[in-house]
Amino acid sequence: MFLAEWRLASVLTICSCLAWLPAGAEEAKDEATDVTEHPDRGPIITLQVENDYFVSDDDSQYTHGMLLSYYSGANEIPGIVRDGAQYLPFFAEWGDLRSSFAIGQNMFTPDDLSATGVVEDDRPYAGWLHFDIGLTSDTQARRDLLELSLGVVGPDSYAQQFQTEFHKLIDAPVGEGWDNQINNEPAIMLSYERQFRGYEPLRVMDVEADAVPNWGFAVGNVYTYGSTGVMFRLGSDLSQDYGPPLIQPSLPGSGYFERRGWDEVNWYVFGGMEGRAVAYNIFLDGNTLSDSHSVTKEIFVGEVQAGVVVTVGEIRMAFTQILRSPEFEGQDHPDHYGAITLSAGF
Repeated sequence: MFLAEWRLASVLTICSCLAWLPAGAEEAKDEATDVTEHPDRGPIITLQVENDYFVSDDDSQYTHGMLLSYYSGANEIPGIVRDGAQYLPFFAEWGDLRSSFAIGQNMFTPDDLSATGVVEDDRPYAGWLHFDIGLTSDTQARRDLLELSLGVVGPDSYAQQFQTEFHKLIDAPVGEGWDNQINNEPAIMLSYERQFRGYEPLRVMDVEADAVPNWGFAVGNVYTYGSTGVMFRLGSDLSQDYGPPLIQPSLPGSGYFERRGWDEVNWYVFGGMEGRAVAYNIFLDGNTLSDSHSVTKEIFVGEVQAGVVVTVGEIRMAFTQILRSPEFEGQDHPDHYGAITLSAGF
């Protein structure tokens, strides 16, 4: 156990160093960047679906997540919001601002779906239904996102009903222990993330390569953690985005992208890693306002991912595979799941 934690702590330290490397170059590019370089930056809708069904036959742990997001056009926000953003401690003093609104649902189950009683040494059944409000600042060299999430965990998240009906549809085993899920509780979380893109990508003919470091944190009764990581990309026109988004907690990406003409097709492949130091995880620690099933969580959690992104005009499509280290003592295998993301401008 000590060796596993040491490895994850090492990843966290290395990623943290990487995250600060481009800071000087980033500031220089901030001053020189014309944020009106791409005028077509209107509203964008993004749908994210994450499920272990996409990559394996294993149906447990973090088993499903879905998030539907709306991002406003660049600077299409009320003046009072723009004025207030200048006082946010982490935001740049300039840059395009976007507001965002999202609704999502996450589901968690133990390995043994056939047990009707509490599986003491395995993850509790849990669901999370949430509505998110966010504000993004983008200088083309760095992206900052501040987001407030409000919702509920427990039976009122309707995770049991959704998973049961979906598993019947795909003829998969239905979880028999949902009566033991964590209790209803209001869920609130404030999160912040920053990504850097403060230098020109390497170019060989029409192929570009770059690295996008990140760091962030979340505070609340859902998750409380600090994170840092980096994503490496290889492809064409990497300035279109900061990587595909994933549902928290995970390596960040932008739910919006810079759109091009319908005659332009761009692509990239990517791989990344992130380390997190977790102080609280309601889906493992159990309810804060009542007693519920809980397990002993791992403090350090590591994650690696790889995938591909393709954009065609107003459409961006992405597929990602994610491998997450065990999140609690007794979890005998990493969490492996896939994510499909579709973004469309209008």
